[in-house]
Amino acid sequence: MNRDTGTYAISTTLGEPVRAFVPHPLPPAGPALAPVVYVELNRQAELALARLAGVSGLVPSVDWLLYSAIRKEALLTSQIEGTQATLTDLFDEEAGFKVSNTEDVEEVTNYLQAFRWVQEQLRDPNGLPISLRLLCEAHHLLLNGARGAGKQPGELRRSQNWIGGTRPGNAAFVPPPPEHVPALLADMERFIYDDGPDLPPMVRVALIHAQFETIHPFLDGNGRIGRLLIAALFEHCGLLVEPLMYLSGYLKQHQAEYYRRLSAIRTEGDWETWVTFFLEGVAVAAADAERNIIKVASLVAADRKRLLQSPKAGPASYRLFEMLPMMPRFTIERVRQQLDTSFPTATAAVKVLEDLGIVAEMTGQKKNRSYSYQAYVELLSR
Repeated sequence: MNRDTGTYAISTTLGEPVRAFVPHPLPPAGPALAPVVYVELNRQAELALARLAGVSGLVPSVDWLLYSAIRKEALLTSQIEGTQATLTDLFDEEAGFKVSNTEDVEEVTNYLQAFRWVQEQLRDPNGLPISLRLLCEAHHLLLNGARGAGKQPGELRRSQNWIGGTRPGNAAFVPPPPEHVPALLADMERFIYDDGPDLPPMVRVALIHAQFETIHPFLDGNGRIGRLLIAALFEHCGLLVEPLMYLSGYLKQHQAEYYRRLSAIRTEGDWETWVTFFLEGVAVAAADAERNIIKVASLVAADRKRLLQSPKAGPASYRLFEMLPMMPRFTIERVRQQLDTSFPTATAAVKVLEDLGIVAEMTGQKKNRSYSYQAYVELLSR
């Protein structure tokens, strides 16, 4: 496929002139995207999403599923950019435990904050719609205080950036010059709300993500904001009511191909293989999330049954157990606060779960002990 997907503008940066790529507005034209490429894959991806939404009814609380799914997406999208934090680090940080790689964990928690804020905006009748303003605000939250704090958080770049290489002259890709960015984003925003052409919503999401990554409007955090935009568009288009899928897992697993397919749009005008890759990724990620929900639901149900059959169990231990999926690492003090009870009652509730092998003490100390719902943490970390 050789279609023209953009033009080049000469941009001078660090004293050397470079050819910066300026993409054409969406949708692809000359020729348009052929339905034969995406119809069947889109159907399979939509089915996988419908099954995922259906299976979420297996658990007593969809909040559990969201707790882990959103954290996995935050973690994986950050790992694509080289962050080394793990899911256990994230749970430990929330439990108030000491975490060694605090900067990495901060990057992930910033993403979580940006993600939640975007979701709140989209669900609030008076909130911001998907727009340049929304993306800039999310970007500000993402880089707030983290390593990118010097990279103009919340602002479109005012200088030329590049991807790969030590300078623009030997870069793998040079995005459009800064003066083109506002107009390109305005075009992209128009396409989000444009009723024509007749493309399935998921195909449109694939096109928008690629276009955003090509524009690369910020000095840092473009990958993470671009993937957050996917989740926002899935909600906006009604493709997945709750963000139960972590597509970044698939993108991380196929990272080289992810970048290669995006690059082929710019160099060869090949939108088709990118759309194919994206739709396949959604189908795989949705099926993975569905399998995980079934495993988590089975584990929690089996542990709950053991607890209910135990003669030592009482109201406090039942209530603590129901909190575990959203509090997988904890101290007795945290349990005391959450249950709003006395220290001895909290200690006794933890002991019931410990004796049943549901939670395990991790420090081996007599004081300041910390606990983990280890089977659950390991299941989510796979």
